[in-house]
Amino acid sequence: MRTIVVFDVNETLLDLGALDPLFERAFGDRSVRGLWFSQMLQSALVATATNRYVEFADAGRAALDVVAAKRGAELADDDRQAILGGMRTLPPHPEVESSLEKLRSAGFRLATLTNSMPEVGEAQMANAGLAPLFERLLSADAAGRLKPAPEVYRMAAEQLEVGIREIRLVAAHAWDVTGAMRAGCRGAFVARPGMVLDPTGETPDIVGRDLREVAAAIIATDER
Repeated sequence: MRTIVVFDVNETLLDLGALDPLFERAFGDRSVRGLWFSQMLQSALVATATNRYVEFADAGRAALDVVAAKRGAELADDDRQAILGGMRTLPPHPEVESSLEKLRSAGFRLATLTNSMPEVGEAQMANAGLAPLFERLLSADAAGRLKPAPEVYRMAAEQLEVGIREIRLVAAHAWDVTGAMRAGCRGAFVARPGMVLDPTGETPDIVGRDLREVAAAIIATDER
């Protein structure tokens, strides 16, 4: 039986760079977007490590306040809403749609697994035009934990009605790949610009510079 390929969403499938003009307007510096998302992930990871559940959107909202405070900036409500709302309308990376279509044509089942709330994940895939390519759009909220907690990946296996070893988690975040592999999944890493594997984590058997390379490797590996 072929593995079910499950995708992280933000940065893996969708391009957060689309938010850069909004950060430039709000802070006068588009590079703040990277600082904000890193702070958002830090808040989410701290909550997960200390057995607290925080909605990912709340982590994003709090991260904006933290970044603004660090920079001594006053964030206007309009800018705050534009940034947070912009998460729902992110475009896919250029090669994503064709890569997903190749995997589907090769007979793979596809799903997403995001830390975002279900309604956000669904809006993202609908706005990106990718929703029809997936069997399921899964949210960590169903597990009451955020990735990389093992319960999230186990929940995905239960929802997809397969053993956890039958799932291959594809992400551009080393921590997500490591979490999935330690929970029992297989992994694949999308080494987008600036993304590298963590030497303290697991190394997946598939690594590619973009989703096109990763999809080709998944197909080749499955056919061996």
